[in-house]
Amino acid sequence: MSDFIYAFKFWTKTILFLIPRTWRFYKNRKRADELWNKFVPAKLTDLGAVKSLTIMPLSEFYTDSDALVSDCGPSLLIKADDTTILFDVGFNREQVHPSPLLRNMRTLGVDIKDIKYIVISHLHSDHVGGRRQATERAFQISPEEPDLSQIEEVFTPVPMHHPTAKQLTLVDKPYIIAPGVATEGTIGRALYFLGFTLEQALAVNVEGKGIFLITGCGHQGIRRMIERAEQIFDAPLYGIMGGLHYPVTHGRIITHGMDMQRYHGTGKPPWRRITKSDVYKDIDYLKTKNLAIVSLSAHDSCDWAINTFREAFPGVYQENAVGHEIKV
Repeated sequence: MSDFIYAFKFWTKTILFLIPRTWRFYKNRKRADELWNKFVPAKLTDLGAVKSLTIMPLSEFYTDSDALVSDCGPSLLIKADDTTILFDVGFNREQVHPSPLLRNMRTLGVDIKDIKYIVISHLHSDHVGGRRQATERAFQISPEEPDLSQIEEVFTPVPMHHPTAKQLTLVDKPYIIAPGVATEGTIGRALYFLGFTLEQALAVNVEGKGIFLITGCGHQGIRRMIERAEQIFDAPLYGIMGGLHYPVTHGRIITHGMDMQRYHGTGKPPWRRITKSDVYKDIDYLKTKNLAIVSLSAHDSCDWAINTFREAFPGVYQENAVGHEIKV
């Protein structure tokens, strides 16, 4: 009888825990679909183009050498002609100073004073410098925060703050940041435990080649990201780099013994995990775009997914690791 009572209490608590979250999830999914169908963005006809583009991870799960530090959150240094952008600021899960991002910047000779803009893809802890920062709607490069007053502008997907950044701009629609560089604007996605999430991807138009998409976690979904790019740009899609959230066999963030990424951020309820079939379908979709460069972030995708992408795009796939510069 005691086993029966224990099982009854366990399943009662589980059901009571899941019911409101399940209701919220399906409500948010309907909201995301309605927003997507309702909003028809205008063409960014005056985007312009850049002659050169280089992207180098400053924070990532894998590194290019032992002198660099691994982190479960990404940060990319983007140089588009003479415009330098920091895209996301990593995780720094242990809140050490200097953070992995700051240590790697120093090792690679990257000076914060040389960065013109900061773009935050979405308000999740592994992209804004920590859990406290996400809770407080802030971002942080390192606990002993470097002065960011010289940064011209910070572009955020939701209202955020920073103690020294002088200009924070909320971006909810496609917006030109610099000649040849634009954000796609936010796209909403229902995430079961993380709620309604707004995320933006960055797009760079490279002269004679096309649009290079840079993603944070890709919570928007690969199809909607690319469809948005096709809606707002006349140039073809040339490449894509960043997170697409494929923790199929395992994730990178283990909390209290739980593989959090396999339950969080997939856009599915926890009883329906992301599968190998989902990855194969997305790869088949990407192949229809005839991309010249594909590079998948390991911070939110398992080794199986990375190897599968590497095999699916021979001669096209490029490694995504701290210190490894990708040139377009």
